[in-house]
Amino acid sequence: MDELVQKKLRLIFQDDSIIFDRSRFTGGLTNYNYIMDIQGKEYVVRLPGGMTNQMIDRSIEKVNNAIACELGLNSECYYFDDISGIKISIYIKNSRNIAQADPCDPVNIMAVSDLMKRIHTSPKPFPNQFDWEEELDKYEQIVREQKGDFFFDYFTSKNKLKDFVGRNIKSTLSVPCHNDTVPENFVISQDGRTYLIDWEYSGMNDPNWDVAAYILESRLTEEAIEYLLQEYYGKAPTDEEELKIKVYMVVQDLLWTVWALIRHYNGDDFLDYCNIRYERFRKNLKALVGQSGCTIADLVKS
Repeated sequence: MDELVQKKLRLIFQDDSIIFDRSRFTGGLTNYNYIMDIQGKEYVVRLPGGMTNQMIDRSIEKVNNAIACELGLNSECYYFDDISGIKISIYIKNSRNIAQADPCDPVNIMAVSDLMKRIHTSPKPFPNQFDWEEELDKYEQIVREQKGDFFFDYFTSKNKLKDFVGRNIKSTLSVPCHNDTVPENFVISQDGRTYLIDWEYSGMNDPNWDVAAYILESRLTEEAIEYLLQEYYGKAPTDEEELKIKVYMVVQDLLWTVWALIRHYNGDDFLDYCNIRYERFRKNLKALVGQSGCTIADLVKS
């Protein structure tokens, strides 16, 4: 992969002296990102993580990434190879992500809410649908192909969740969604502008998925949750919206557990991540279906 990246860089920038440099790692879970100074300008060079090309349709990502750029939500993309998954973006200098800046801060919550509302009301739809059940089936099949194992109660628990969703979620919306609204994907520039990056999982989905993901992945406090909901909905969420948020929080832990299993069986260090998510899934599933009156904040605390 390093040789391929170096070849791409030399071709794109018409400079045979370029050496691919991994020394400035800038993070990544699905992919690995590196900052490079090329011809006096700084870029972020993305390498796809293990097995990601089997999980992600890069041609779809390329389209959605471009739409997000057009809307002014995404960082500027310089080059996108939808075969290899290699992407080159303009580096946002002196930036920090919201995980570093504090995801519970009201100013950051306002920025996150604004970006989510802007993508959810985009006049240009995404060409694909993000359906969590189809994604889960796809991930399970990849695990089987890897000769991997599932948790002993995995299928019983999954069916219990699907039964609950089928009985309680009567309707869903379909709007452009990011679908991976972790605080690390919200980047604040030095002038205070916030961007939403990494559109690998984007697609048409229910907007409450994005709200749920930010709450769960940021481990928001009860006060921060209330602030986000008021900012995003402009009022207290309806009972239906609140239930969707809780359901999607549980669903996401299950989905990303299997995602992590794929990475684990590919030889990546994701077993702890996988165990943590599945243990929270177990606890929150019990709370959700037990009619215990659990709150959104309760599901974060598990």
